[in-house]
Order: sequence, then C-alpha cells, then structure tokens
Amino acid sequence: MTKTADVTTDASKRIVTLVDNQTGKSYDFPVIGGSVGPDVVDIRDLYSDTGYFTFDPGFTSTGSCDSKITFIDGDKGILLYRGYAIEELAAHSDFLEVAFLLLNGELPTAQEKTEFEHSITNHSMLNQQIALFYRGFRRDAHPMAVMCGMVGALSAFYHDSLNINDPHQRMVASHRLIAKMPTITSWAYKYSVGQPFIYPRNDLRYAENFLHLMFATPCETYEVNPVLAKAMDQMMILHADHEQNASTTTVRLAASSGANPFACIAAGIASLWGPGHGGSNEAMLNMLKAIGSKDRVPEYIRRAKDKSDSFTLRGFGHSVYKNYDPRARIMQRICYEVLDELGVKNDPLFEIALELERIALNDDYFIKNKLYPKVDFYSGVIFNAIGIPISMFTPMFAMARTVGWISQWKEMIQEPTQKIGRPRQLYVGRTARPFIPMAQRG
Repeated sequence: MTKTADVTTDASKRIVTLVDNQTGKSYDFPVIGGSVGPDVVDIRDLYSDTGYFTFDPGFTSTGSCDSKITFIDGDKGILLYRGYAIEELAAHSDFLEVAFLLLNGELPTAQEKTEFEHSITNHSMLNQQIALFYRGFRRDAHPMAVMCGMVGALSAFYHDSLNINDPHQRMVASHRLIAKMPTITSWAYKYSVGQPFIYPRNDLRYAENFLHLMFATPCETYEVNPVLAKAMDQMMILHADHEQNASTTTVRLAASSGANPFACIAAGIASLWGPGHGGSNEAMLNMLKAIGSKDRVPEYIRRAKDKSDSFTLRGFGHSVYKNYDPRARIMQRICYEVLDELGVKNDPLFEIALELERIALNDDYFIKNKLYPKVDFYSGVIFNAIGIPISMFTPMFAMARTVGWISQWKEMIQEPTQKIGRPRQLYVGRTARPFIPMAQRG
C-alpha cells in the first residue's frame, strides 16, 4: 500500500506538521533557526515516530551537523569564516592567522599568533623514514595518490597524538597536519620529477616555505619572490574551508567512527581528488589549453549551450553559489598581480579565461542558469604561471584545505551530540527469493 503525506508549516509555533494521508495521523517536528541562513526542520525522530525516512540523494537538502566555522550564502555570493568576510581576510590577514581563526574561533592576539606560528614552523619536518615511503611509488604516480598514502601513514609515526579524546593530543595532531602538508605536498612533486627532497626552513613564513620546498635545489640558493609568496598565501586563505562540501563531509563521516585525525584527513584528500571537486582546476586549465586561442571562445560557448555536444565548459556554475563566487573576484586580481610580476604579457590562457568570463556574464543562457565563474576559474592560470604543473593543482588545494578539514574534525569531536554517520537508503532491488541449486539454473 502506498503511503502519502501532506506537509504544512506553522510559523508561530515553529513546527512543521506532516500528515499521513493513509492513516490520518499527524506528526509535529520542530523548526530550528541558526544565527544566519535558512531554518531547518529537526527530523531526528522522523523514522521512530512515523516509519518514514527522507530521500535526498547527495544530501543537498539535508543538514548533517550544526557548525560555527563557515557560512555561505550562495544567492548573495557571501562567504564568512567565523563571521569574517573572505574579502577582508584575504586583504588584511595571512594564512596562519586564518588557520588560527578557523581552529579556535577568534583571531589571535599578537602573542597567540607568535606562539602558533612557532608551533607550526617547528612541526614542519617529516620523520626521515617517511622519505623512504616515497620510493615505493612509481615516478608517474599522481601526487594525490602519493598524498593519500603519506598522510594516512602519519598515524604510524605519531602515536602520541592519536587519542581523539585528549584535547592536548587533538591540538598537537592539528598543528602537525597543518605544518607537514607543505612538506608532504612538495615532496610528492620532487619525487615525480626526480629531484632531491628539500627540507623546510624555520626562517621562512608558511607560503614562502612552500615555494622554497617546491623550487629550491641543493645546487643554489632559491630566492622567494615576495609577490608570489603573497599570492600563494592569499590563495590558500581562499581555499581554507568551504562548509560541508564532499571532502569535508567525508572527513566528518570518517571521524564519526572515532578514526584518528591522520586517517580522516587522508579520506578527505581521496574525496577531493575527484574531478567534480578539487580536480576541477586541473580540468579548467586543460580546457583553456584545448580552446587554444581567444578567437575560438565563441565556438566553445556555442558548444557548451548545445545539449547534444559532449563538451562541458569548466569553471562555471557551482552547487552552492548562484551568484558570483566572491573568491573568484579575488583570484582574478591575484592573477593580474602574478602575471605582471612575472612579466607575462598577453598570456594566452589568461586572455581566453577573460574572454570566456566576459561572454558568459553577458549571455542570456549563463545568466538564466546562474552560471558564474568559480574559484578554480583563475587558480589554474596562476599556478601555471608560477611553474606548478597541472598534476599538482589538486594537491595545492588539499594543502590549503587541510586547516578547514581539521577544524571541522575538531568541532565534531567536541560536539556532545555527535554520533556515527549512518545514512539510510531507498531499496529498489529484488525482494526475498529462494536459493536455486546450480543444476536447476537455466
């Protein structure tokens, strides 16, 4: 017998009432309001009260947790970290200050910032045995595959920070992950090109140290370009967290079982690797190279609008943002600054990107479907100009996002109502049937 139900909302009592048309019974569910953003219906007792589950593929209409870390208003193009606008943080802060903010909820005092930077700097080394692990990979292994293995392996080395119920150990694990990711990331690159591993320098700031790790060699001193270092720092701020996306949800789901933080972050890296998530910046630059020249942009715009054409225009449209991604505006400015500093005149990839954006923002098809440029739209151009290969684009994303993942992990561990993740399903397979012996099978 088919079940049907009517749903009504009583704003005065802050409840949603579900009426089962089959039985005539009604059920009330409370409406919960956040500090900002849409209200939610608390359906934790839905199944026990009614016998119903909700059906929400992708969980796009489901709140899996409450959080104080990041807020997004996709319709208005707003992104806040702990209440601070991403535009202000990118303009006035630096990555480690933002990392402290995400981890602890408030911007640091001068002393707190000094102590935090000292802790991160002095955790950037890797156990020397870890260097041997890289040799087990093929030289042409994707750096994300290497990073999944390396980050997961940290739990085999740092036994003194695996107890998730100990606040001090949680703090040490958090600092270690943030500190070691530039080393792990850069070593994946160095291994792929056959260059010696470079060790971190305690006299360099976070973004400076990463550029040093990537591009220095034992042959000569590498001078870090301050403009590129600032650009890298700002780009990491833009990627530090983005609410409950696929990789963050993966981290939280892994953490809900009580898994150690290194395993949880490795799970997040694996999720980020997908072309629909962190891998989209690789796809974006590959698309720009395939277009080849500014003159061919109209042709690819037409193909993008043709439903019979398999071509997909990368870098436009976001599952959350239905307005201009605020990070993309900042990324465009960074792109100009980097290309100007490097003396790159009339960069063809940047020209193609600008022309794509110009046409798309004035085209009825893109306006109607709210297809605005994403943060990945310009990041690939910047990475390419700096000299970072395409295979390293997603690892760069993972390095920056680690602070967001670990902040979300920390918040979840401290939440008294958290429980192991266990989504339900709508089963549409065969019903119970008898086993057929081999001799009787057609």
